[in-house]
Amino acid sequence: MTKNIFTVTGMKCENCKANVERTLKSLPGVVEAIVNLENANVTVDYDEAQVTPQDMKNAVDDLGRFEFSL
Repeated sequence: MTKNIFTVTGMKCENCKANVERTLKSLPGVVEAIVNLENANVTVDYDEAQVTPQDMKNAVDDLGRFEFSL
């Protein structure tokens, strides 16, 4: 298991937080995703054999309102 913190810009409210967390948790291999609105980041626990940071970036960027930075 790997734990990383990624910057996600564009999150302004609890709904944004929930959307990003739900999107990341839906990816195979993501065990946990916790957004910190104040710091504009997300802490993700994941199995690097199943999901990559690029996969996470693509999923969050596809939401259209947020930008996930690697």
